[in-house]
Amino acid sequence: MNYSVGTTGRVIVLRLSDGEAIYPAIESVAAKETIANAMVWIIGGMKNGAVVVGPKDATKVPLETMQEVFSDEREIVGVGTLFLSSENKPKLHMHAGIGKGAKPIVGCPRMGADCWLVGEVVIMELVGVKARRVKQEKGSLELLEIQ
Repeated sequence: MNYSVGTTGRVIVLRLSDGEAIYPAIESVAAKETIANAMVWIIGGMKNGAVVVGPKDATKVPLETMQEVFSDEREIVGVGTLFLSSENKPKLHMHAGIGKGAKPIVGCPRMGADCWLVGEVVIMELVGVKARRVKQEKGSLELLEIQ
């Protein structure tokens, strides 16, 4: 285990609009506000989702993901972290519970997700934390590295 200690900084509240792409919206605000490290929470609705729900075979590298894809409207509650990528850009990693009726999905909606109706997002900046996402030699993952 590695860790870095920091404090909280600014808090930014976003209201996403219907049809807005969730990940690009959050990452663009973080870039505009020069936020390198943050916690992110989202609550609201989403549509047009492609959610990673696990690897097909965890022993094969690079990992081949399993996905749940949908185009209808669903509820979302999620939490994530935001750290600078290998390209020095804010990169969100979020996991969420997404549901409609009796068929919930839990996973990472990084493959695409648009806001449905409204999305409420809170970004809490983490100041002094020494961490970033680093691209792994095997596969396409960018994993958190404490520096």
